[in-house]
Amino acid sequence: MKSKRTVGILLFNEVEVLAFAGPFEVFSLVENAELGGKIFKVVTIAQYQTPISARNGLKVIPDYTFDTHPTLDVLIIPGGYGAETIEIKNPVVINWIAAQSNNVELTLSVCTGVFLLAEAGLLSGKKATTHWMDLDHLNTAYPDIKVIANKRYVDASDEKSSLVTSGGISSGIHASLYCVEKLVDAQTAYATADRMEFDWDQKLESIAWVQS
Repeated sequence: MKSKRTVGILLFNEVEVLAFAGPFEVFSLVENAELGGKIFKVVTIAQYQTPISARNGLKVIPDYTFDTHPTLDVLIIPGGYGAETIEIKNPVVINWIAAQSNNVELTLSVCTGVFLLAEAGLLSGKKATTHWMDLDHLNTAYPDIKVIANKRYVDASDEKSSLVTSGGISSGIHASLYCVEKLVDAQTAYATADRMEFDWDQKLESIAWVQS
């Protein structure tokens, strides 16, 4: 069996539950018999090895800290009140995101996790999206980003980095399936969606805006 890619999902207090659990479910279920079965190992990472209190009180214990996690191939930054209000002011988190994004194969933000990517300087001059309620805030706070509305996800990848941002909460599932297609293939992405009984219709014109 070929070695699995490692997907690291950042956790923090007041993280939106589906914003991290949706991508966790998608990447955890990805299988391809021709490629050796399970393709991704998904881990959760936080600044400290203490229980995280997610939105509405769900408690989650992270697998690793910034100092102990394995080498990552995919980085996922979820959103929530904790992203745009708390962690955006935390230089340790911002610096960790910037360092990891420079080394991974792909970085995905979900919902207001885009603000952490923006604060880390990863979206300067690029196109991005977020929860519809935060589009104006993103545009005002980071005028060097071209904010895209009415799209489930935006692919801002270029020759230097592979970056995908998604809209609010459940859009992270759409975006994760799209990333599976980018990293593996379309057949595997559709098979994962079928297993989840998730109605995923990959039409670039209606769902994803891809940067040229």
